[in-house]
Amino acid sequence: MIETRNPATGQTLKEYEELSPEGIESKLAAAQSAYEAWRVSDISERTQILSRLADAYEANKDAMARQCTREMGKTLSSATAEVEKCASLFRHLAKNGPPMLEPETWELDGGGTAEGRWLPQGVVLAIMPWNFPYWQAARFLAPTILAGNVGVLKHASIVQGCAKLMEDMMGEAGAPEGLFQNLCIKSDAVEGIIADDRIVAVTLTGSEGAGQAVAQQAGKQLKKVVLELGGSDPFIVMPSANLDEAVSQAVKARIQNTGQSCICGKRMIVHTDIYDEFLERFSDAMKAVKAGDPMEEDTDMGPLSSFEQRDTVIQQLEEATKHGAKLLFGGEAFGDDGAYITAGILTDVAPDNPVTQEEIFGPVAMLFRADDIDDAIRIANDIPFGLGSSVWTNDEGEKERFIRDIEAGMTAVNQFLASSPEAPFGGIKRSGHGRELSRFGVHEFMNLKTVMLP
Repeated sequence: MIETRNPATGQTLKEYEELSPEGIESKLAAAQSAYEAWRVSDISERTQILSRLADAYEANKDAMARQCTREMGKTLSSATAEVEKCASLFRHLAKNGPPMLEPETWELDGGGTAEGRWLPQGVVLAIMPWNFPYWQAARFLAPTILAGNVGVLKHASIVQGCAKLMEDMMGEAGAPEGLFQNLCIKSDAVEGIIADDRIVAVTLTGSEGAGQAVAQQAGKQLKKVVLELGGSDPFIVMPSANLDEAVSQAVKARIQNTGQSCICGKRMIVHTDIYDEFLERFSDAMKAVKAGDPMEEDTDMGPLSSFEQRDTVIQQLEEATKHGAKLLFGGEAFGDDGAYITAGILTDVAPDNPVTQEEIFGPVAMLFRADDIDDAIRIANDIPFGLGSSVWTNDEGEKERFIRDIEAGMTAVNQFLASSPEAPFGGIKRSGHGRELSRFGVHEFMNLKTVMLP
C-alpha cells in the first residue's frame, strides 16, 4: 500500500493499492493501443483535447488545489495558482503548438530538397516529484498530447491523490482511453518499466540520485532521457540594484513552496558594499514570515512536504554549523503535529563547508559576501549544479557578464526566476540535461525524420 499523509497535521489521508505486475502490464498495453491511434490523429483533435483539458482544470481548480495542499502542504493560494498555470500551458500549446510541428524544407546544393518532419515516437514514461505535483507533470503531459505521443506517470508516493485527479481530468476532457495513465507504483518497479519495449523515452524531475539511477537504467536500453534535477541557484545582488525589490524577491525565493523549489534562489551572493544593509533588511523580512495552516489566507508558508523532509533540512543545518557556518536564526521545527520549520539565514559558510555543494530544500538562505563581480561569479559557479540564477544590477556591463559567465541553464535579470510556457526550461552540469516547455520541450521526444525529395 502507498500511504498519503497531511504534513500540516500528521494524519493519514488515504491508502492506495500498488499496481500488481498484471496491473502494470494492463496499463502499458492500453498505452500502446492508444498510441497506435493517437500517432495518426489530426492536429486539430490534439489541440481540442488540450483546450478541454484546460477547461477541466479551471472548472475543478478548487478541489485540485485543496488536494494538493492536503497532500504536500503548500499554501492553498499557491496550489490554486499552480492549477491555473497548468491550464495556461494547455491553452498555450492548443493555440501556438501546431506551427511547432510544421515541416521545414532545405534546398540541397547537389539538387533536390530535404524535408524535416516532426513525428511522434510512442509511450513516454514520466517520473515526477511532489513539490509541484500538477505543474511538473503538466510540463510533460501537454507536449506529449500535442506531439502525438502517449504518457504514463510514476508520481511521487505522497501525492497519489493529485496524480489520480490528473487522470480524472483526462476523462473529463474526453481524451481517448489510455492516452495518459497514472501508475500507482513505488520506485522499485521503475526499472522494469523502463526496460519494457513499449516505453520509448523517460523524463524525470527529481533529485540528483534519482536522475543518476534513471539515466543508468535508460542508458542500458539506449532510450533517451530528459532530466531536471536539483539546483542551488545563486541570487546575486550588486550595488546598483533596487535593494527594496531585491530583498522582497529574495524572501519570496526562500519561502515559496516552503523553500521547496528547484529554481528559486538559495545562495544569496551580495556585494560587500551593500552586504550589511541587505542582511539587515533580509533578516527583518524573513523573521516576519508567518508560517502556519496552509489553508488560511494570511499564511505565508505552510509546512514542509513531510516530516522526513523537515528532518533532512535540520540535519543539513546542524552539519553546516559543525563546519563553522553560523545559523543567525530560524531552521527550527515548531508545532506539535505538523512538519513545520521556521524561515532562517545561514552565514559564514566557508568554501570547504559541505553544505556549499548541497541543495537545502527548505526555507533557509545561505548568505555570501562578494568582493566584486568576478568574486560573485566565482561563488555562483563553485557548485556542481547549474539550473537557474537570478541577478540584480542596473549596470549593463554587469548584466552581460552574468548572462555570459554564470554556469546555468537560465538567468533572470532583475526579476524572480519562474518557468513559463513560452520559454525553454532546464539546466546544465549536475542539474540535468534536455529542455521542457516551448518548442524545444515539444521536440524532445519526437522523431525529426529527414525526407529526401527530388
